Amino acid sequence: MRPSSRWTYMTGVAVGIALIAAACSSAAATPSAVVLGATSTPAAGGHFAVGTTASSSLGAYLTGQNGMTLYVLTSDTPDTSTCTASCATNWPPLTVPSGTTATSPVGAMDSFGTITRPDGTTQVTYNHMPLYYYSGDSAAGDTNGEGKLGVWFVAPLSGTVTSTGAPGSAAPATPAAPASYGGY
Repeated sequence: MRPSSRWTYMTGVAVGIALIAAACSSAAATPSAVVLGATSTPAAGGHFAVGTTASSSLGAYLTGQNGMTLYVLTSDTPDTSTCTASCATNWPPLTVPSGTTATSPVGAMDSFGTITRPDGTTQVTYNHMPLYYYSGDSAAGDTNGEGKLGVWFVAPLSGTVTSTGAPGSAAPATPAAPASYGGY
């Protein structure tokens, strides 16, 4: 390697290390402002990184692709999704290719898994509850679906939602509600 090529190479390495160090120190300084989540869809048999973010009113909650907020439907039963048809249009399920595993974010209190939806797709679950996005959210950090119809809530990092929707240690609530949630 010529001396000038070596110098260019070493300068590039040094700049790369400096950028990584700056990004890490910036993220560590403001953890509640950083939205973490997967940025691409995994290939079959791959991994999908679930992320987290936090707000002063909702606490720590799960995020999916591009940092978008994830929700749970408290009328779902463990390992069963009841949100189909127009409901799934308004509340798109977090789906992955068959054989994909979800990578847990730091601080996750429960385990991730997958279920097969009625349409045959594979949906990610947390604490056995299916995870969804909300079509009314347009940017990372939006939580416009929080509390909809009293059955849709952000998916708390703690893994459970109380009967009021607030993060807690109680089992997921299962209130009586209409069978269709498509309008919300």
